[in-house]
Amino acid sequence: MTRALVALLLVTAVAGCREYDFYPRLSDQSGLLDADTYAAYTKEAAQSVAIGRKFAQEYRGTSFADRKAQTDATVAYAQSLPGVATVVADTIGYRLTVTFKNGWRAAVVPIADGKAPEATPNLPGGPAAAQ
Repeated sequence: MTRALVALLLVTAVAGCREYDFYPRLSDQSGLLDADTYAAYTKEAAQSVAIGRKFAQEYRGTSFADRKAQTDATVAYAQSLPGVATVVADTIGYRLTVTFKNGWRAAVVPIADGKAPEATPNLPGGPAAAQ
């Protein structure tokens, strides 16, 4: 009886363990405001959406080297945008903290909606700015 109870507790404990790959849950945008709609609010919102799209575009895998390469490429892209002052990366949690020149700070996670960062509406220097 006690062996069966121990076995049942062990199976329950193993079944209750969650996976630690947070990328699919962070990059899934279902149930949230559409990224293009959010980008239309301000130039900073558009830049944060573009950074999130670049973050998802650079996804290579779950190893530390893959995360570092993804983060480095995204930070370089973010620093090339005109309104970005600083970027602080969290390679373990797939997050960037972006501070804009006007003082606004935003947390950016990957936005895997299949769109290129340059296609973000309201992006300074983007296709909508040429009109």
